[in-house]
Amino acid sequence: MRSWVSQSVGEVEASNATFSGRLLWFFAVAGVMAVSGCSVRSADSFTLVTELPPWFSIKGEASYVPRTGEACTVPPRKGRNHPGLKFFEQKLSNDAQTARFEVPLTSKEGGCPLVLDTFGYEVDGKYGAARLDLGRDYTGIAFQDGTADSHTSPSPMILQKQCEWFFRTVGPDRYIVKILKCKSVATPEQANGSVAKGPLQRAQLAGKTIKVVFDVSREERPAVGDNWVKFSTGWKRCMGDSLEDPYAFCNGNKTDFKPFKMPDGRDCTVYPNCTEQGQ
Repeated sequence: MRSWVSQSVGEVEASNATFSGRLLWFFAVAGVMAVSGCSVRSADSFTLVTELPPWFSIKGEASYVPRTGEACTVPPRKGRNHPGLKFFEQKLSNDAQTARFEVPLTSKEGGCPLVLDTFGYEVDGKYGAARLDLGRDYTGIAFQDGTADSHTSPSPMILQKQCEWFFRTVGPDRYIVKILKCKSVATPEQANGSVAKGPLQRAQLAGKTIKVVFDVSREERPAVGDNWVKFSTGWKRCMGDSLEDPYAFCNGNKTDFKPFKMPDGRDCTVYPNCTEQGQ
């Protein structure tokens, strides 16, 4: 049943198609969501706090599997009831924001004892005013069996995500579009071993808090290699064979460049400053 593979910092990547399809049902379990407010902390749940930079939003999916040793299977969805999944949402904001979710560690729906397996994020970031000026990435946290007394987990436990924008040009007018990528970054606690780097143990999380902090790198990089040349004033788009060349690889030519358009329609020669003078 697992669709996640944990490699580092207890975080995992999800399939875009599967994740997006499941998220269509998040309204079915809106009753389990608590956003930016206080909630009653259960001994069989943990509090998940998510910190987002401006112009970001997330949708979260908690996925449950049969408890170890159980012969049953995850009950099928019946109407709006989906025992194997619980959904959460933090909407887009112009400002930095913090959301607080109460996430059950177990589920008794459908008659099969279930335990939390993964918590997956769909992360969206806006880079322009248009509806499609949007970048998206997927990440998550993995969980496993364990004992409550194996070691003491700090509360809150901090998990760090570093997001970065990658830019490129598209279309005959060479509009700038951006691709969002988010990756795990080891915190000092993980570096010195006081916080586990693998899947998190459910038994150590009851009644505690996990804080996932998303940050955005100030530096942007080209999404395609050998398309841009970096100068002190910014990045210049290589000419390629002509203005109409859609690929326009530099191929060693660092003197001929072509203009492009910013998402807001400005004609520019240097990214991100737009002009040589940084105007």
